[in-house]
Amino acid sequence: MNRAALTKRLVAGLKNREAVIGGIGNSNWDLWGSGKERGENFYMLGSMGLTAPIAFGVAIAQPNRHVFALEGDGSLLMQLGCLSTIAAQKPKNLTIVLWDNGIYQITGGQGTPAKTAGTDLVGIARASGITSAAWAADEAEFDALVAKALATDGPHVIGVKIDSEPGRNQTDRDPIRFRESFMRAMAQSV
Repeated sequence: MNRAALTKRLVAGLKNREAVIGGIGNSNWDLWGSGKERGENFYMLGSMGLTAPIAFGVAIAQPNRHVFALEGDGSLLMQLGCLSTIAAQKPKNLTIVLWDNGIYQITGGQGTPAKTAGTDLVGIARASGITSAAWAADEAEFDALVAKALATDGPHVIGVKIDSEPGRNQTDRDPIRFRESFMRAMAQSV
């Protein structure tokens, strides 16, 4: 599946001021290029491994707002411990979308353990205690898992095996603007 196309579908379907945290690199660039610049989008710059922890913090601080983390497989591998913390705290409003292309794409295309050793990151999420963790087999199942995440208590992990197409958009390098816009959006009720 294609990360950019699914990101666009995800963002286009959001109706209730859901927060979306775009991980570094391609996850971020695809969010930026989704065609829908929203104050509720937070674009991470240079913080590999922190998408899920930041989204977790937003979910705890904003319990009435659904929060999506768009996380790459390489990034999640840097902070696997966050899955156990998320499972223990059980934020009902958090969904981690895990883009798995089996490579550290931004740093040169080296294989991740998912590719080189068969590591199952969704299986790790389940073993960590996140019971609503599943691989999307196709675009229709991705849409169904997103709908389920929005309609039921989480936390949720949606794993997606993606192609290796690089992001086509480059996020503006303006972290202060992103922070201020996101803070204003989070101050508004849902």
